Parts: sequence; C-alpha cells; structure tokens
Amino acid sequence: MNWFGIATYMTSAGSTVPRMGLVVDNAVYDAQAAVQAAAPGAQPVPADLAGLLAGWDASAAALQALDSAAQAIRQGRIQPLRQEAALAVPYAPARIFATASNYYEHAAEMGTQLAARSESSPYIFMKAETSVTPTKTAVVMPASTMKLDWEVELAVVIGRGGRHIAEKDAYAHIAGYTVINDISARDLTRRSDYPFSHDWFRGKSFDTFAPLGPWFVPRDCVGDPMDLRMQLTVNGESMQDASTKGMIFNIAEQIAYLSSILTLKPGDLIATGTPTGVGMGRGLFLKPGDVMVASIEQIGAIENQVVAAP
Repeated sequence: MNWFGIATYMTSAGSTVPRMGLVVDNAVYDAQAAVQAAAPGAQPVPADLAGLLAGWDASAAALQALDSAAQAIRQGRIQPLRQEAALAVPYAPARIFATASNYYEHAAEMGTQLAARSESSPYIFMKAETSVTPTKTAVVMPASTMKLDWEVELAVVIGRGGRHIAEKDAYAHIAGYTVINDISARDLTRRSDYPFSHDWFRGKSFDTFAPLGPWFVPRDCVGDPMDLRMQLTVNGESMQDASTKGMIFNIAEQIAYLSSILTLKPGDLIATGTPTGVGMGRGLFLKPGDVMVASIEQIGAIENQVVAAP
C-alpha cells in the first residue's frame, strides 16, 4: 500500500461539520471527492475515520479505494483543497491508555528505579479523552502548575478489538498510528496528602493535555513501527530525538498486556511511552508563548502553543 494519511478537516472557518480528508505529500484532499474522481461511481468510503474504525474488519475495500485515490493524486489527476484545511483531531478516542516509563533513559532522567524487565510488566494508566486537542490549537497551562512538560509518543490505534490477544497476533489488531504529545503537569503528578505518591490522572488529564494528529496513518502504510524517529522541539530547539526501538515493552507486548486485563475495542488508543529529553530531566518547563512541535517519521507533525489559563 502506498503512503497516505486520513485526516479530519473542517470545511470552513466556524464550521461544525467535519469531513474526512485524504493526505498525500502533506496536502489534504477531500476523501469522498478524491475517491469518486479516481473511480467514478465507486462505493463511498465512510464519512469519517470513526466510522472506518468502527467497521475496521470490513475496511479493506475502503482502504483500497483511498489507496487508489492517493495514486491518482500522485499522477496529478486530482487537485487538493483550494483553501487551507483546518485540521481537527483525526478522531475522538473513547479510551486513551498511556504506558509510563517505557524507555530506560527516560526512566533514568525522571529518577525512576525500575525492576528487572524479566520481573515486571508494562505500567499503564488512563488519560481523559477530553484532553485531546488538534494540531494548531492551544495547550492551556493551568494556574495550579509551574512545571508543565512535554512528551512525544507514538500512538497506536486499535482496529480489531479482542481479549487475551497473543503477542504474535497483536499487529493484526492495529488499525494504524498517529502522534500524541502527553502534556504533563509534573508538580501535580506528585501528592503528599495521601499515602500514594503519584497521581498521573490529575497531572495529565487537564483539557488540552493530549495534542493528537495531525492525521491517522494506516498500519500498512508504515514500515516497522518499532524503528521510527521521534522528535520534539520547543521554540525551534531540539528537546527529544530518539527512536521507538528504545521501548522497554514493545507495541505487541503492550497490546497483549492490556488485553489480558480488559477487552480492547476499535478506536482505543495506546500512547506507547516517551523517550528521554523531557523538561523535568532538564529542569526546564513550558511557559505561555512556547511552541511545541512533536513529530514522528512516516506519520507527521503536530504544533501547539502554550497559553495561560484565562
């Protein structure tokens, strides 16, 4: 399958009607129009990515139609949207699972002492779905934090649900990938008023604390997801630059672990962990006006500016 992305875009400023976009070479095309232009009379693809994910096991024809439209675009037979499309989040995940301390160097910079890998399993928490915000939108810095931080992560989107998924079968359950920036209020993830020292839900689930996008890329359009370069800059300065191959627990292991606890559903999103280079390890934190760009090769880049809470 040739590379393409699936975006969600707004038809005009102030519009509340999202449409599915087909992304080729960083340009956005209306997916329905592109499919019809490539093959007049073709069966329409689902109206949005959420619809495509909901019926992922029956998505082969729709993905083939999008692939054919992407080829037609590369041949110059279809023109991109005339106006610059305002991108929304690719879809709204109902559940966001996040894997903590999943890179050795990141654990070290955070002062986290890990058990031997052979004696441990992934440590996964949940992040509120209302934290999601698209590229080119603001990350709102709560007045209650002075230590706002960034974390670029590969986000895995489940297409085929299941329980007790074996590692060898895990990739068959993946629909595709996107980029997530797991924003964290470091001073709010620690507590002294309870006998539990960490509160990742509080520190990571404020509204706008999960920039997501810029689009979704189907699994078969990405090479080896365990060998992708991940980068994050703040105001143009490199902060994180590493590879997904540095994960402690790989993608298949995370899926197998999660599905041993609960039934995974289409559209579930797994934020697979962040590499070294976060602000906490540098003693450097975000402030209003800072601009973050989080990118992963073969997927894309999301850009978000920090603003103070009103």
